[in-house]
Amino acid sequence: MSSVIVTGSSGFIGKYLSGYLTQLGYSIERLDAEYFLDKEWRTTLLNVLNSIDPAAIFHVGACSNTLESNVQLMMEKNYESTKLISDWCNGKGRRLIYSSSAANYGVEGDYPSNLYGWSKYVAEDYVCKSGGVALRYFNVYGPGEENKGKMASFLYQAHLDHRVGGNVLLFPGSPTRDFVYIEDVASANLHALKNFSELAGGFYDVGTAESRSFEEVLQLAFINFSYAEEAKIPIGYQFYTCSNPEKWMRGWRPEYPLERGVDRYLRYLKERMVAEMA
Repeated sequence: MSSVIVTGSSGFIGKYLSGYLTQLGYSIERLDAEYFLDKEWRTTLLNVLNSIDPAAIFHVGACSNTLESNVQLMMEKNYESTKLISDWCNGKGRRLIYSSSAANYGVEGDYPSNLYGWSKYVAEDYVCKSGGVALRYFNVYGPGEENKGKMASFLYQAHLDHRVGGNVLLFPGSPTRDFVYIEDVASANLHALKNFSELAGGFYDVGTAESRSFEEVLQLAFINFSYAEEAKIPIGYQFYTCSNPEKWMRGWRPEYPLERGVDRYLRYLKERMVAEMA
């Protein structure tokens, strides 16, 4: 295959996916959000796409801050850039695999409940109508998320708090999530690429089909916890997420249930800690 572009290649999922594809022999062109620094970013981005002329684009890059309230910033980074990339792929007959989000399901399972979710929802709709493939990731965790700050996975943040003797607080009411390991996210992208023609125009869940409690995650990680006040729960907070196997891509299945994923991730974190101390 000729080159493929991975946008957001310095971020958690983009960086992992780039490494994953490279190991499989794909030629990767990495593209990050530096083009937004230019007021004429649309022209800049189009010039990059035309110069590289990839066979496929994995559009991972986005504003992933679910608490962001700047509408222009969110819609420009998450919708307008996606629209431009989608139009380019559609016009050139190139494959587009878009990183969408379970935030599209919102609180009630129908529509998003915050600005981030809506930005991904409308972008996903545009991608699908343009013949691309959208992958709705659930709660992704795993190696490589060290620079995500407050947007890093719950397990990673709990691990950091635990290391410094902090108190890990959970929301009361037993919220649960479908926690999906980064390796399964990468394999889902490769599956979408290889089976693009039969998947084009659709969105697909990427998860484990198991909604597990935060308590279970911490118990698997041997981390103690207590509970925050109920008043600390944000408005619009999702108490339940779970992917639907009927919405998975045909022929794709996750390989990392929570127990296996947490065990592998903890070994990675331990190795990093030892390396830092050396």
